[in-house]
Amino acid sequence: MSAPLEPPRSPAEPLPGRPVDVDTGFWLWLVALPLMTCGYVVSLLSAPELPPTVVTYAVVGLMALVLGVLVATFLMLMRSGYRWARTVLTGGGIAAIVYTVSGLTTADPRPAVAVIMATTGIVGSVLIAAGTFLLHRSEAQAYFTR
Repeated sequence: MSAPLEPPRSPAEPLPGRPVDVDTGFWLWLVALPLMTCGYVVSLLSAPELPPTVVTYAVVGLMALVLGVLVATFLMLMRSGYRWARTVLTGGGIAAIVYTVSGLTTADPRPAVAVIMATTGIVGSVLIAAGTFLLHRSEAQAYFTR
């Protein structure tokens, strides 16, 4: 006798054995990534110390791309169950939150820059903190074995 076929699973459903907290933490981090990257780029491009040249834009864009790809790679590894990737993301998340909070204490006099920095920084920091919290709950803790 053949086993009954399983219905196809949607991409949003967690894999068997992966806790919902890990998937939720992954998505929170993934939403925070473009927000924090946008705030980082605006912060660098609006800094009065940097001259607005083509080289400045290229370096800032390249740095943002490299950081985004690096964090996305660690997110994929973390979702696969690698404990060290979760540890790296936790340390990077704490550093990003500290960097953002310290940036919010020095308000930019231009309203558009201040609003972008505040919005992306606050929302992104809350998402990172919530995602990190979920990745360290007891159900998620047992999942990270690699």
